[in-house]
Amino acid sequence: MASVAAPTSHIMKRLSFFGYGKTTRAIARVLGGGFDFFDDRFERPFVDDGGNRIHPSADFDPSASALEILTPSIRPNSPLLQAASFPLSEYDLFLSDRWIERLDPSIRRTLPAALFALPRKRRTVWISGTNGKTTTTGMITHLLSSRGAQSGGNIGTPLADLDPQSPLWILETSSFTLHHTRFASPDVYVLLPITPDHIDWHGSEEAYTADKLSPLVRMKEGEAALIPAALTPPHTPAWVIPYREVSELGQRFGFDPDALRYKGAFLEDAALALSVSRILFDDADTEALNRFGLEPHRQQEIVDAKGRLWVNDSKATNLDAALKAIETYRDRPIHLIAGGDDKGVDMEPLIRRLAQTGATLYAIGSNDRRLEALAKAHGVPVYAFATLDEALRALEPRLKAGEVALLSPAASSLDQYPSYAKRGEEFLDFVRRIPEN
Repeated sequence: MASVAAPTSHIMKRLSFFGYGKTTRAIARVLGGGFDFFDDRFERPFVDDGGNRIHPSADFDPSASALEILTPSIRPNSPLLQAASFPLSEYDLFLSDRWIERLDPSIRRTLPAALFALPRKRRTVWISGTNGKTTTTGMITHLLSSRGAQSGGNIGTPLADLDPQSPLWILETSSFTLHHTRFASPDVYVLLPITPDHIDWHGSEEAYTADKLSPLVRMKEGEAALIPAALTPPHTPAWVIPYREVSELGQRFGFDPDALRYKGAFLEDAALALSVSRILFDDADTEALNRFGLEPHRQQEIVDAKGRLWVNDSKATNLDAALKAIETYRDRPIHLIAGGDDKGVDMEPLIRRLAQTGATLYAIGSNDRRLEALAKAHGVPVYAFATLDEALRALEPRLKAGEVALLSPAASSLDQYPSYAKRGEEFLDFVRRIPEN
């Protein structure tokens, strides 16, 4: 990679990118490359293979920038964001024309023509919530694939990499993206139940909830939003459909939940997917949905050589996901393995639920001592371990037939693992090695 000098002030204001990530790199590639990126992770400038100039954040010159495209994870209090002239999210860029109307015509002429030529006429479904976004996104895409649906967003595919001619984009949508989006709105918004998460990023539980509800403010008449009944939505001309139970959704949208093969949190995901299909195309095909293959590491059941049930729910990286897993297996004694990077979330609701169910806790990871103290305060049997392997070795001889060993951490894996998948694979490998005698 060649070196490049720090940017200097220009007469012609330019397009800038904040954050050198997967999303912004894909956008730059679609627009032709040769742009300026600013990122805190780099101390020296360089040029990448696409001709883009990558700079330390401190090199950003606000007077030389007309519009800034953001990586979703850029923090609200970032000095870069505070200095931006016209920050734009990935969703705004690809899904709305409203921001173009706000640009000064003289500024518009300095920006790449490709920026304004992107096709933006398509239907979209956004799926957000604390837990279950990926599964619900996959289920909706599965149901609507024959109608040209493609999935992307937080599921791993940037919008820039989706087929621009696809008539329907199904987008897993993070709270980070929602925070930065100011113009775009979905045709259908699916909000799964939410509990506190990413509080260190949003600043408070109230701010997190407000970001999750923010699409409704921009939605229009004729658009629909499925919202948990426990939430109070902002004023919106959209059709707001509050829901509490799967049975409610089945009655309203004309499908039989008992015909679905899913249980627990997956059943709610499936019911919401069928509801979206009914809203958009007046069809709710339970038989087709039953053919959908569930993703690994989310309530993934495995029976060991001794006939005992183990559940790999490593993808449960937040409180809500773990609570739902406990609810799924509440009919049997639970040995719960939990812990990791809890991102500043109060874990007391988890401990209170364990006390109600009579579960035993095996605390691991960076918050193991906090979990241990909470459990003891609430009378929950608890053991604390530095690693998952230690917890599994202690749990295995205690597990009896008819009980369940549940890995549902309620926390990120990044304190000890590169991903939740790696944590789940270690769990599965241990169970597979358990001898019959």
